[in-house]
Amino acid sequence: MLKTRPGVCLHFLSRTLILIALLLRKDASCDVAFLPSVLVASGPRASAFLVGNLTNVSLTISSVSPSSDTGRLPPASCIRSNLSQWTVSEELMGKGSLLVSVTLNRGLQLCSSTNDTDCCLQPLCVRETVMVCACLGDVPQATLIVQAQIYAQLLPAGPVSENKTVIPNQVFQPLGQCPCDLTAKVCDVRCCCDQDCAPELLWLFTGQCLPGLFGGMISPVPDYICSSQSAANTPDWFPFLCVTSPMENNPFLGLFYDGTTLTPKPAPSFQAQQVATPVPPTTYRQGAPIFTTDNQYFTIPQVSMLGQCLEKAPVAFLQNFEAVCVRSLQSCPAAPSELSVVVRDGQGGVVRVAIMDEVITDPSLFLSSPANQAAGGQLCVNVVLSLSYTFQWKGNRITAISVTRRIGNITSGVTLTTRYSAVFVNGNISAQPNSGNPGYQVGRPVIGGVLDDATGAVGRAPISLWQGVRDGLCSSADLRPIPYGINSTSGCLMLVSLLDLNNCIQLRETVRSTLATLVPATFVSRTGKPDFTLSNWSRITTVVQNSNQTAADPRGVCSGVPAHLHIHIRSVVMETINRVPQKMIQAVELNFKASTWRLECDATQGAICMNPELTQSFPVTSSVTFTEAPSSTQSPMSRFRINFTEFDCERNDVCWPELAFPLTPYYTGEPYSQALAKGLILVFFFIAVSVLGTPWRQIRQAWSNSSL
Repeated sequence: MLKTRPGVCLHFLSRTLILIALLLRKDASCDVAFLPSVLVASGPRASAFLVGNLTNVSLTISSVSPSSDTGRLPPASCIRSNLSQWTVSEELMGKGSLLVSVTLNRGLQLCSSTNDTDCCLQPLCVRETVMVCACLGDVPQATLIVQAQIYAQLLPAGPVSENKTVIPNQVFQPLGQCPCDLTAKVCDVRCCCDQDCAPELLWLFTGQCLPGLFGGMISPVPDYICSSQSAANTPDWFPFLCVTSPMENNPFLGLFYDGTTLTPKPAPSFQAQQVATPVPPTTYRQGAPIFTTDNQYFTIPQVSMLGQCLEKAPVAFLQNFEAVCVRSLQSCPAAPSELSVVVRDGQGGVVRVAIMDEVITDPSLFLSSPANQAAGGQLCVNVVLSLSYTFQWKGNRITAISVTRRIGNITSGVTLTTRYSAVFVNGNISAQPNSGNPGYQVGRPVIGGVLDDATGAVGRAPISLWQGVRDGLCSSADLRPIPYGINSTSGCLMLVSLLDLNNCIQLRETVRSTLATLVPATFVSRTGKPDFTLSNWSRITTVVQNSNQTAADPRGVCSGVPAHLHIHIRSVVMETINRVPQKMIQAVELNFKASTWRLECDATQGAICMNPELTQSFPVTSSVTFTEAPSSTQSPMSRFRINFTEFDCERNDVCWPELAFPLTPYYTGEPYSQALAKGLILVFFFIAVSVLGTPWRQIRQAWSNSSL
C-alpha cells in the first residue's frame, strides 16, 4: 500500500512504473491499469497513473463502503453517481499514460457553530473510500481505490506574533520543559512536547519531532558522572576517576541570553538601510578605495560583473583596470563632471588630478555604427571618447594623478564605445606596472622584453592577443595584454582577394607578419617584478613546422597559410613567501598552425572566381595556454616513509608517533618543562590505576561489608 501526498512520490516514480507496466502487460492494445491501484490519502488530493490503450476510455467516480457481511468492497461499476464532495480530473502525460487526480471539493476548517456549512464538525473531517473506474463503454477495465482519512485544519484564533510563551530564566535552571513551544495557546508544528497540541495533531508529525534540546529532549546523564552507573556494572577504576557534579550544573546553562525583551516596531521589510558615511583610511593599502578631500569615493566609470556600465565606481589603490562602456546616443550626452578633483594622497596631503586633452579628428574607432555618422542628426561637440588615468605612487602614498581625455565631434544616433582605464605606476611616468612581487599574480599581464644590443639590458615589449571591435577586421582590431594564468582565444578577420590567393607565398608572409605583431617580444620575464639584467629573462622559442606545400596550388586556393598562433606558457611554483606560492614562468613557446584558404564561389554565376576583385574574409586566430608544474624542491621520501606508510603522519588520519605529542618539543602550548611535568604525572596516575585496580575494588567491598 502506498501513502502519497500531492506531487511527491508519484511524479518521481512515474517513468519507472510506466515502463514496468508496459513490460508486464501481455496485450497492450486492450488492457488498462492504474499505477498504483490503491492509495491512502491524508490530504485533499491524490494522484495515480492510468496506462495502456486509452482509446475511448472514460472515468467515473463513486463513494463505496465495504459490505457488513463479507467486509469486501462492491464490484466496479460504470454508473455515474452524483458525488459533489469528490471530483476526478485527467491529464495526458504521454503516449499510453494518463495522470488521474482525485480532489476533495470542500473546506477542511472546523465549524465555529452548528449552522456553518462547508466545514468540519469534528477533527476527523473525512473518512471515506472512493472508487475511480476506467470504463470502455459500460464495461469496467480498471479500478482505483482511494482510502481518505483527512483531519481538519486548525488555524490560530489571532495573530501568532502577539502571543509569546514565557520561558523561565535559563541561567539558574536547566532548559525549559518545552523550548520549542514558541507561541502560547497554539500548537507549534513538530513540537511534540507542546501541551497545546491535541493527540490528533501530534499524530500528524509524530515521526518528525524536533530533535535535541530545542525539542524538549534533555540530554542523558553523562557516563563520567558518579551517579550514572550502579555498583554492579561499574569497572574497578570508576569510583577513582568518576566526577561528582549535581544535575543543576548543566553544560547547556548560559546559552540563552537573559536580558530585556525588545518589542519589534512595525516597519516595511523593503526599507533601505541607511549607509554610513565612508571613513577614509589613514594610509592606503592595496585594494583600499581612494578618497577625495570631501570624504567621498574617487570614482571612474567601470563595468560591473553583470556587464552593466557603472558611472560612479570607486577606484581601488594599486588595482589596474580597463573598461568599455557602449551607449546608444539618441541625443547629445550631458557634459561630464569636473575631472580636476582633489584627492587624498594617503599621508595627510592632497593631490590634484592633472588633465591633458587630446582631440580625435576621426572618431570612427569609437563608433560601432559609423555609417550613421553622416545620416543626419544633431552634432555633438567635444564628446568624451576615452579617459586614461595614470596614478603615480610610492609606498602607501599617491604622488601624482594625471588623466588623458580624448574628445571628438560626433553626430547623435550612433552607438558610442567609450573606453576607461587606470594604471598605477611606481616612480616616474615612463615606468610600467609590475605583475607580482616576485611571483606572477593571476590576471596580471605577462611581461615581455627585447634585448638592447648596445647596452645589454632588456627593455619591455608587449605579448598580446586580439581584441576585436567594430567590424572585427584585423586592420581595425585592438590588442590586449595576455593575463597570466587565464587560457583564452581571440581572433579577427582578414579580407583576401583572388589576386592575393594567386600569390600564396606573399599571402603566407603577410599572415605570419600580422600574427607576429602580437608578440614583438623575444624574451619573457620569469618573475612579475623583472629587472633589466638578462639573467631574469627567458628566450621565447618558435616551433617551425614542416608544411608540405604543393608547388602550384589551384586557382583560388592557398595551402599552408599560418592562420593560427598558439602561445604555450609553462610556469612553476618556485617557493612560498608568507604561505603564498610564488609562480614563475619557465618558458614561452610560439607555434604557428597552418590551414588551407579556399575562395568559395557560387556555381550558378559561372566564372565568378575569375573576377580579380572578388574578396572573402578568412579568420586569423590566436590562443594562449598556461601549463603549471608543481614544485620539485621537496626532499625525497625516506625508505621508512615509503615502506611504512601507516606510520606516516602526513598520509594517515591516525598518527601513532604523535601519541605522546605533549611530551615532545613540538608542543608549544606551554613551556616544555611544565608540559613534561604534567605528562609524567598523568602517566603515573594511569600506572597507579592499572596496578591498584583490583585491590581497590576489594578494599571498597571490605569497607562496605564492615560498615554493615
